[in-house]
Order: sequence, then C-alpha cells, then structure tokens
Amino acid sequence: MDALTLLHERSSMGKLMGPPPSPEQLEAIYRTALRAPDHKELRPWRFIEFSGEGLSRLGELFAEAEFREDPHVGDAALDAARKKPRRAPMIIAVIAKVTPDVPKVPKIEQVISAGCAAHGILLAAHAQGLGAMWRSGKYAFDPTVRKGLGLAEDDEVVAFLYLGTPGGRHKPLPEHDIEAFVERWD
Repeated sequence: MDALTLLHERSSMGKLMGPPPSPEQLEAIYRTALRAPDHKELRPWRFIEFSGEGLSRLGELFAEAEFREDPHVGDAALDAARKKPRRAPMIIAVIAKVTPDVPKVPKIEQVISAGCAAHGILLAAHAQGLGAMWRSGKYAFDPTVRKGLGLAEDDEVVAFLYLGTPGGRHKPLPEHDIEAFVERWD
C-alpha cells in the first residue's frame, strides 16, 4: 500500500477479532509511533499493552471506576464495564507522559505529540491489514483508571487503541469538502 492510499483510506474498525497483532506487527506499530513529532526530544509517550488476562484486569479497573462513581451501580452495568476491553484481542493505551515546566514545550504540545503517536499506531495497523479503533470515553479521564494505570499527575490517557483482525465490513468512507475546512490567506 502506498503512503497516500494508506492516509486516504484509513478508517476505524469497530468489530475486531483474534488473533492479536503478531510480535513483528507490533514492532512495526511501535517503530511508527516513535516517529511522532517530538519537540526537544522529550519522548512524551508511554504505551501499555493489554491482551489475554490483561484485558480482564483492565475490565476490572473499568468496573472499579463505575463502582467508585456510583456505589449503588447495578451488576449489569459492572458486567458491561468488565466486558468493554474484550471487544478486541489487544488494546494499547497511549499515555502522554508529560514533563511539566519545559520551556517552549507546553503540556498541550506533549499531549498532541502522544496523539500523533496514537495516530501512527492506527496507520501502521491499517498498513498491515489489521483493524483498529481509537476509543477514549470517560475511562480515559477517570481518577480510578488513571491511578490503576500508574499515571503521574500531569500525565494523560490519550487513547485506548483497540487492535485485531477486522471482523466486519468496512463502512464506506465519507467524502469531505476540503473547502469547508481550509481558509487561505493569499
């Protein structure tokens, strides 16, 4: 796949199944992520891989977050939280590992850099025929989840990237009117 085709055709795949990415595919994925723009070479990224029992542990963390938010939450909601990570055979949490108070590299720039690393993971997955879905939602911002993942105070969960083999049809890609998004100062 040539680079422009990859960039033009990458899309999210919500239905994913096994197997998870192979070690060789993961090496290519991480090599791509580590090429993200990185002002002052801070390397403001951390990746946490979840597969096998790790997905169950992440599900328990999600359920704990639900319970801490509402101690009267029902069993059905707790079970639903536990199952969320099982929507794919692997999840990579992308963490912005922020170094505070760096001259000329504010926190937002470091978070965006981690976002670029996450986008690199999606592109590398797609280039290898894998499916991927970027998810965040409330768990990315939940204090229980943040603590469970070992985040420092300034760190941010940028994404939970669900990875696997595409298990459904690709939705037609929408066409966008470029002119609706571009302002030109000639």
